Amino acid sequence: MKKILLIALFTFCGIHNTSAQEGAFNLTVNIAGLNSDKGTLMVAIYNKEESFLKKQFKGNVVAINNQKSIAVFKDLPKGEYAVSFVHDENDNKKMDTNLFGIPKEDYGCSNNARGFMGPPKYNDAKFQLTGNKTIVIKI
Repeated sequence: MKKILLIALFTFCGIHNTSAQEGAFNLTVNIAGLNSDKGTLMVAIYNKEESFLKKQFKGNVVAINNQKSIAVFKDLPKGEYAVSFVHDENDNKKMDTNLFGIPKEDYGCSNNARGFMGPPKYNDAKFQLTGNKTIVIKI
């Protein structure tokens, strides 16, 4: 009887741990082609179209080395996401724009999405996270 209880306990714990690991994934974002190593990179993840470029789901500020940067987001649930970044060269914690609202600092989105006469669209930048994933964004 003890053996049956132990086997049942170990089986339950194994199933529980496996399902917990299946729902949390890591996303690595490689960004290349930046203008300089000055400042930092503000990287944001969005999980809803309505909040894209407005309210991030998760964010990270990372250093730049050799005009490249890597941001890692851990324990993300399975789902649909989009990524954006801004190269904050002067470290003022915002995207600097000119008089017409055109960005003066490097920026980009997942899938290398670009906007036409405005910011990129969520549908162009979105991707599915169903396992650990690495994406590359080039300027």
